[in-house]
Amino acid sequence: MNAPPSSADPAAQLQPAPPPLLDVNGIEVIYHHVILVLKGVSLTVPEGAIVALLGGNGAGKTTTLRAISNLLEGERGEVTKGAIRLRGERIERLTPAALVDRGVVQVMEGRHCFAHLTIEENLLAGAYTRKDRGEIAANLEKVYTYFPRLKTRRTSQAAYTSGGEQQMCAIGRALMANPRMVLLDEPSMGLAPQIVEEVFEIVKDLNTREHVTFLLAEQNTGMALRYAGYGYILESGRVVMDGTAAALSGNEDVKEFYLGMGRSDDGGARKSFKDVKSYKRRKRWLA
Repeated sequence: MNAPPSSADPAAQLQPAPPPLLDVNGIEVIYHHVILVLKGVSLTVPEGAIVALLGGNGAGKTTTLRAISNLLEGERGEVTKGAIRLRGERIERLTPAALVDRGVVQVMEGRHCFAHLTIEENLLAGAYTRKDRGEIAANLEKVYTYFPRLKTRRTSQAAYTSGGEQQMCAIGRALMANPRMVLLDEPSMGLAPQIVEEVFEIVKDLNTREHVTFLLAEQNTGMALRYAGYGYILESGRVVMDGTAAALSGNEDVKEFYLGMGRSDDGGARKSFKDVKSYKRRKRWLA
């Protein structure tokens, strides 16, 4: 009987590594055929990771997520260059429904719960395309396990629940589609700090216990870097810095611009990475 190849076997070492779950390669996005919003954004999301997309308002975070989930068309936007791959398959021309079938679900900024439906009806709406009724019921109970507050409010109309409960409902609704990856847009927006921490703890728990991959866009850099393993910082539609969460948290420029922990050498606050003389913009992957 032949023994399986060992790690020292040259043939085994030549085996190609599996592709990342998501690979965004040099994409450009244009709105209304004239407004260039993303200018060659590249990022990688390994399976089972939490990756943060960081930057201020207008940096291009939401557009990046919508390019991945193909929700640009409703705003007259389109990916004009580059490639987006899910497990090696090009997906930038797929419909949002086809992407949900492949396990990619987006939780949009502002929650967008159906105000006139109950919490439970909102959650069940997330399973609309599924046919496995028994597993849907099991998934619903699992969502209630992670979000016990929703179970107590299951018969309440979403319009009469708090912002935190609506955010939990929006994440729970996404989980009802049984996703492999969740695109989470500004989960902390408009929430009290205690609720923000509760939401992020649940995200971490889902990642650890259910192996759900998260790509989250977040302005709260400090909170995001506490829970993510890797981060990309966007400015004006470009990735200007990326690295492990620990490296970004310890970077003096990140501390100054995004964590409010430092000032420039001349005593005045710098406005962007463009003002850092030591910063060199790196060429990233080409489409």
